Amino acid sequence: MKRPGLVSAAIVIGCILALEVACRYGFIRRSVIPAPSEIVSMLYMLLKSGTYNEAIRLTLSNIAISGLIATVLGFILGVIIHANDFLRRGVEPFLVSYYAVPTFIFYPVLVVIFGVGSAAIISIAVLMSVVAMITSTLNGLDRLPPAFPRTARVFQMSPVSTALLITLPATAPYLFTGMRLVISYSFIGVIASEFILAGEGLGYSISYTYNNFENSKMFALMLFIIVVVSVINSVLNNIDRRLKQRLQRGD
Repeated sequence: MKRPGLVSAAIVIGCILALEVACRYGFIRRSVIPAPSEIVSMLYMLLKSGTYNEAIRLTLSNIAISGLIATVLGFILGVIIHANDFLRRGVEPFLVSYYAVPTFIFYPVLVVIFGVGSAAIISIAVLMSVVAMITSTLNGLDRLPPAFPRTARVFQMSPVSTALLITLPATAPYLFTGMRLVISYSFIGVIASEFILAGEGLGYSISYTYNNFENSKMFALMLFIIVVVSVINSVLNNIDRRLKQRLQRGD
């Protein structure tokens, strides 16, 4: 592990130990936050018992579906917008200000269209994340070296071959950045939506345990989400770093 990673790990471990001591010696009441060791123990018991397996499966599948839809849709829309200057000039102001509008204001409309359930939740997550993929696609295509398309024309490559062999590899780091953002926004969209739209899933389970004063279970489920997100982000960051290093080397 490199030095920045060691520093980050030391900070996290130090905060956990400080919280453990504060909880154990009564500086923080158990009714507010249980000790970290108690939270970990509760999470182990919940996973072992399988009590929330269905909630975990539902939430993660909704995140995966919304992430896939947003990635594919955002990439296609990004390519279309990039190919039409007139369309881009009209759409770009909306893309820039898109995240100034809280996406959840549309949830009553989506509930009317899709009903209460996974479809409305996935729709909100897609609305939250698709623009990140559109802008990343535009960013990658804008930075495509002009020599690449000229080379494709010289070798009389077909549009499909040009896209697969030249455009996609050259823009991969930017597209992957978009995918990372899509996954992050999908997590936020799905879990937050489950708080208000669902009767199942991890978001609903956290809300239910909170309303019933089951703090240990609530924090255990929150810890599970934090661990899953951290692992996914760590893997994606590693892949993203390698792609950017490859781009800098010009491989």
